[in-house]
Amino acid sequence: MIETARLRLRKFTLDDAPGFYALSADPEVVRYTGQAPFSSLAEATRALEDKPLRDYRERGFDRLACIEKTTGNLIGFCGLKFVPEIDEVDVGYRFLPAYWGRGLATESAQAVMACGRGEMGLRRIVGLVQPENTGSARVLEKLGMRFEREVDLTPEETGLHLYAR
Repeated sequence: MIETARLRLRKFTLDDAPGFYALSADPEVVRYTGQAPFSSLAEATRALEDKPLRDYRERGFDRLACIEKTTGNLIGFCGLKFVPEIDEVDVGYRFLPAYWGRGLATESAQAVMACGRGEMGLRRIVGLVQPENTGSARVLEKLGMRFEREVDLTPEETGLHLYAR
């Protein structure tokens, strides 16, 4: 577990499916992700099983649930994820709209990047962002990352901006 001033970051479990569903069913939250909003709790559960839970087993890391300390509620996620298409480790974050503009993405990403560099020994971490997502690009810049190049991950995910540090 990682703690920041306002958050506890921990591995997801299947018990988090309702909160994960609420987060990724919101069209505004997934607007710049290249993913469609979840349409059911079952879809969210499958996504947890197929992505973070699988990657915890196979790689030892993935996105972490962001739990607000004052309420104990799951309000987003942040973490490092290996992206095989580019052979890089990406820092990513997603929060419910009620928590936007509070610096939580920066706060949580700083903590996971410090863990990645310290405990995991990562020398390089990237951030991928759609060019239109200026808010997320600002977070990456606050983290000390700089734009390097455009990358295509899949036929649906093209022209992403890769920032690195």
